Amino acid sequence: MTLAIFDLDNTLIGGDSDYLWGCFVCEQGLVDGDQFAARNEQFYADYQAGKLDIRAYLRFALSPLVGQAPETLAAWHREFMASKIEPIMLPKAAALIASHREREHELLIVTATNHFITRPIADALGIAELLACEAEMMDGRYTGEPIGVPSYHEGKVTRLRAWLADRDTTLDGAYFYSDSHNDLPLLKLVDHPVAVDPDPTLLAHAEAAGWPVISLRD
Repeated sequence: MTLAIFDLDNTLIGGDSDYLWGCFVCEQGLVDGDQFAARNEQFYADYQAGKLDIRAYLRFALSPLVGQAPETLAAWHREFMASKIEPIMLPKAAALIASHREREHELLIVTATNHFITRPIADALGIAELLACEAEMMDGRYTGEPIGVPSYHEGKVTRLRAWLADRDTTLDGAYFYSDSHNDLPLLKLVDHPVAVDPDPTLLAHAEAAGWPVISLRD
């Protein structure tokens, strides 16, 4: 079965869910707003520049979750989906997903954003398979520590290969859609790399390599 792999942030949705989560917790008064917002902006700039310390960022992003009851987190996430994510869902992304589903391709999201944030978004997009950064839990509550290989940069390739090892699916004929130069290791791995509303670095690479460049924005 052909595999259709998707990045999430700024690819299937019209914004960055990790960054928007940081904005949300500030707006809701769940963190020290000024300090948290400044660090959120800096981490996002580091990501765009390709120099993000992913483990440091994960500890930062996970910090508001530490020790919170599951029902509290679920309520926060429902409000986050309604206020931040639903407004940036892209009809063209839904159509792209549907086109692969109609061809009976297997659908997979691989994202550097953590699982807590992204699982409900993947569900809203109708994609069951998700590789995201994982976080430690003890007694049903987050500790704030990342675990495993973060699905960021080369880590996306590592996580994907581990996922494939447990399945009959291969990368033969696979597609990967992304907006970010941080995903070049995985884009170079597949038969059908596609740049989606790409950043300048990825756009230059895609044009030089002859990769398709598309937009899912209105």
